[in-house]
Order: sequence, then structure tokens, then C-alpha cells
Amino acid sequence: MPMRRSVVLSAAAVIAAAGSAVYVASSASAAVACVPAWSSSAVYTGGMTASQNNHNYSAKWWTQNESPATHSGQWDVWADNGACGGTTNPTTPPPSNGTLPKHFVTGYWQNFDNPAQEIKLAAVPSTYDLVAVAFADATGTPGAVSFSIDPGLSSSVGGYTNEQFKADVATLHSRGKKVIISVGGEKGSVAVGDSGAATNFANSVYSLMQTYGFDGVDIDLENGVNPTYMAQALRSLRAKAGANLIITMAPQTIDMQSPAGSYFKLALDIKDILTVVHTQFYNSGAMLGCDNNAAYGQGTVNFIVALACIQLENGLRPDQVSLGLPASTSAANGGSYVSPSVVNQALDCLARGTNCGTFKPPHTYPGLRGAMTWSINWDVTAGNGWATSVSPHVHALP
Repeated sequence: MPMRRSVVLSAAAVIAAAGSAVYVASSASAAVACVPAWSSSAVYTGGMTASQNNHNYSAKWWTQNESPATHSGQWDVWADNGACGGTTNPTTPPPSNGTLPKHFVTGYWQNFDNPAQEIKLAAVPSTYDLVAVAFADATGTPGAVSFSIDPGLSSSVGGYTNEQFKADVATLHSRGKKVIISVGGEKGSVAVGDSGAATNFANSVYSLMQTYGFDGVDIDLENGVNPTYMAQALRSLRAKAGANLIITMAPQTIDMQSPAGSYFKLALDIKDILTVVHTQFYNSGAMLGCDNNAAYGQGTVNFIVALACIQLENGLRPDQVSLGLPASTSAANGGSYVSPSVVNQALDCLARGTNCGTFKPPHTYPGLRGAMTWSINWDVTAGNGWATSVSPHVHALP
């Protein structure tokens, strides 16, 4: 991951003109955004804002990729729309991605009984780096979630208790893997629609992390998300859990068609603490790509690349974008499954500019984070062919 740095100013909500630049900080320890003086263009849609002469400026983290040089006693702070410099005191904030590899594979582990093969958590193949446990359930308290081993799953695997599951989380940790709790799913009814629900969400997820050893949370709310209060909940959780908290999101393709959409807005609003978005590039039908010229049919390399391009060209860093695909034909609706070779082709096209279909993205994104599948159980059922093929390809990305 790119090393993150911040620039610390001595006063709160400072706007200090310096030549052709304006420095903005939301607090004494905030990161700084640089924008040309009196520019009304937005540098970053999240974080705190400050205003002068009817123009808004936003604080943001910047990464090593945006910083071309460091000089003695001075940091050059770059924003997406230009450069500016100033003598500052650099600090190094903690990472927001846990200790995940530069490129990694995510799989969902099913805490329920369905036609896919049921397995205990410790039986997850080593080809997966990050395991998302599906799912935490809504409670009678708005925003709060709970988790326990599903009785049907327990019966199918010959008995499985919460304590055994907790021990299996520790086992995966001993293998260098990360385990997060996923919230929502197709039938999930978790709703975070006000400050009280946001507090309940953060407190309950943190309690599950303490109980089971989860490394973070996955937001898979397929029935809508309130970006304002979910962002509040996730920032509160981050304050409780610390800098190594892993935050992932699994929106549907329709949720990531435009930065103005609620899910996309949530991703941008928490960009400074967001680990990765692994959009579900399946079960959607045809969708527009970043060229906005034609609808691309699902189940093709063009579809995956053109839709991932929307996120990569509209505010998310490459290391925050991962490709979510089904593990088998049984794991998704008809027409949306692609073979592992097509997943690898899409990864190559986005990261290297090779093996593209007829659609070629405007840039290459060598920092592309990796791939996700629904689900580990369906992959195991089909003979582990998905992760066996995709995992080494992901780890070989530049």
C-alpha cells in the first residue's frame, strides 16, 4: 500500500493563502488539501470543508502516489487538480488497510445451509487472503447487528459452536489470513438511518470484533444505504477499533454507476479509511461503462473492465478497487458467470493494459487490489477451480 502522510497545521479550520495556493485543514491534526487559489473545483468530496470567498475547500489524505518529491524541510502536497507546496511538519498516520497484501483475494464464507457445500471456517482453502463471514443479522435495535453460528450449518458439518468458530478465526489468523464480518446480503434488513442507529451499528460491530476476533466489517447492504449515517457509523467504529480496521464494501453494479449514487458517495466519503470496494459484477444485466457510450452485457471481459473503470476514473484509488465475480454457475443468476480465465483477463486489462476485449480503459491501474468471489462454499463445491486459477494471477499483479 502507498504510505500515507498528513500535514499538521497549528490552528483549527485554517485557510492560509500562499502565492497561488490555498492550504486547508479541518483541525489541528487534519490532513491538508491544496487547490489553486479561489478555485471552485472540488478536490475531495469527503471530510471536513472550509470556505472563503464563497468557495469550499476540503481536507484530504494524500498518498505517496500523489506526492512526486520531498525536499529538505518541505513537503510538496499534491491534489488531483494541481500542485502546491509549503513548509510543514510531516507525520505518518497509521494505515487503514490492516496488514493485507498489496494484492489479495477475498471470498465469502456462508454461515447458512444451502446447496453449496458447508464447511467450517478452518477448512477455507489457503488460496483466500481475506474471508468475509456472511452474514451478521439485524436485531430489534435500530442499526445493531448480531452474529452466531447458524443451526442448519452446525447440523450439516456435524456440530459447530460459537466457541469453535471463534477458535477457527484464530486459526486463520495463525495462517496469516484476515476475517471480517459482512453485514447485509440479499435478504439482510440492517438499516442505519440516523445518528442513534449509527452508534448502535458501531457499538455492535465492535462488540462482535472483540468477541470473535474479526478484523473488520464488510458493507453488503443490497436494499439501500444512507451514506451520511453509515459513514458516521464507520468512522465511529474506526475510532474504537483503531487504524488496522478493515472496511470493505460489496455494492451491486447499479450502485456504482455514478458518484452521485448513495453507495458510491459512501465510498468517496470514507475514502481515507476505506480498504476496498469489491463490486458484484454479476446478477445485473447490461450496464453502462465509463465511456458512457454503450451498455455492456454482463458475463464478458468488456463488462467487468468498463464498469470497474467508472470507479477508477471517479475518485477511488486503484488499491481500493477489486473485481467481484461468482465462483460457479450455481453461485449467480444465468448469464453473469464468467470463467476464471476471463477474470484474469480483466485483471490484466486493468492493471497492465493487456488481454483487453474490444473496450480498453483510458489508463492502466497497476495498483488494482485484486478479486473477490461469491462464495468460498460454491468454489469448494465446484472443486476450488476459481481461487486456484485467480489467486496466483492476483498475487502476480504489478
